[in-house]
Amino acid sequence: MDFLTHAHIEAFQALRNRLSDADRDRVDAASVEALDPARAAARHWNFELPAHAADAALGSDATDDMRRALIATWALEMPERVAAEDLPAEVMELYPWWLDRLSEFLSAAEGGYDRDHWAKDVRLVLVLSVPGARSQILDLWSRVGPRAVLLSGLEGHGWGSVLAYLKAQGWRRIWLQNHTESRHTEDFNEAGWDRTWVTSAAICKARPGVAGMMGASWFYDPQLEKISPRLAYLRLNPVKGGAFVIHQGPGEIHSQRSGATSPTRRALIESGEYIPRSWLLAWPRSTLIPWADRQKAKGAPSAD
Repeated sequence: MDFLTHAHIEAFQALRNRLSDADRDRVDAASVEALDPARAAARHWNFELPAHAADAALGSDATDDMRRALIATWALEMPERVAAEDLPAEVMELYPWWLDRLSEFLSAAEGGYDRDHWAKDVRLVLVLSVPGARSQILDLWSRVGPRAVLLSGLEGHGWGSVLAYLKAQGWRRIWLQNHTESRHTEDFNEAGWDRTWVTSAAICKARPGVAGMMGASWFYDPQLEKISPRLAYLRLNPVKGGAFVIHQGPGEIHSQRSGATSPTRRALIESGEYIPRSWLLAWPRSTLIPWADRQKAKGAPSAD
C-alpha cells in the first residue's frame, strides 16, 4: 500500500524548508544519530525514552520547529520502515488517515511541542508504535513484569489473573501495548476500541512470539461500572473475551486524567468519594485471536 501521498511529501518537505540550512543540517544529522538509541529504548517500560534519544541527538538548544522537521524527515522514510515490519492489513489501512492527521498537526502547530505528542510522534514515524484504530496506537515492544502481577494477587485482587499470566508465559514474551491519542478521539467509543482489539489480534497472528495485548490505565478500574457506567465496556468487553486485570494502585496522574474530561468524576475525586486506580489489562493471544475472529465474522471494522 502506497500510504505516503504526494500531499504528505509536500507537507513534510515544507516543514523541513522552514529551517535555515544550518538547522536543517542538524536535523539530518540527528535523524541518523538517534535511530539506534531510539530503537533500543523502545523496549524499555518508559514510553518517552525514544523521544529522549531524539532530544539528545538534536541538542539541548533545539527548537520545536527542529523537532517538527525531524518528525517530518522520519515520516518521509516511513515506507521502508513499515515494509520491513511486514504489518497486517488491519494496520496498513490506517496509515493514510494517521499521516493525514500528522501532517496537518505539524503544519498547523504553533508554540510549544507538547511532550506527550512529541513522544507519540517519534514512536509513530520510527514504527515503534503503529496505528490500532483512529484513537489508539500500539507499541510493538512492551513487557508485563511478574512483580506487579504477584503483588496484585497478594493484595487480594484475585489469583485467577496470576494463573492466566503464568499460562500466557507473560514474563518471558513481548506484549503489544495501547495508548490513547488525545489529539483525535473520533473513535474513542465501543466500536473504536473493538477495532483496536481486532488490530492487535491481527498483529499477534502475524507474530507468534507476541504474548497478547495489554494496557494500563484508570480506564480499566472496576469502579467505573458505578462512577461512569458508559465507560464500563473498556474493561468488561475484554474481560468477557478472556482478558485478565492486575491492580496497580492510585496515583495523582490517574486522578488528573480521570477528572480531566468529566466534571462529575472530578467532583467525586475532590470530595474524596472516588479515588481512581490504575489497572493493567492483559489479553492473551490464546483468547484475543478467537474473539477477534468472531468479531470479524460479524463484520470487521473499516477505516472509513
